[in-house]
Amino acid sequence: MEPLKGFQRSYLTKKAHNLSPVIMIGGNGLSDAVVDASDQELENHEMIKVKFVDYKEDRKNIAGELAEKTDAHLVRVIGNIAILYRYQPDHDKRIYHVPKTSHR
Repeated sequence: MEPLKGFQRSYLTKKAHNLSPVIMIGGNGLSDAVVDASDQELENHEMIKVKFVDYKEDRKNIAGELAEKTDAHLVRVIGNIAILYRYQPDHDKRIYHVPKTSHR
C-alpha cells in the first residue's frame, strides 16, 4: 500500500471533519473485537474516526497498529481522535475520490 501524500491527507482530513467516531478504544485496548468492528466500518464507510477513551498516551501507536491490522491508512491523529481511511476498489461503493496529484 502506497503511503498517502500530504495533499491527500489534507483532503481526507477535511472530508472527515463532520464524521462522528464509530469506534471507541477503552479499557480492553486494541482487542480483536475492536479490529473486527473497525474492519467492518471501513468496509461500509471507507473512512472512520476512532475515539480514545483510555490509552490516550499510546494513541498514536495504537492507531498505527489498528491501521496496519485493517489494511488502512492512518490519516491523522488529532487530540484523542484517529482518522483511518481504506481505499474502496469498487467504484460504485466509493465515497471519497482522493486526488492522485496536487492541484497547485
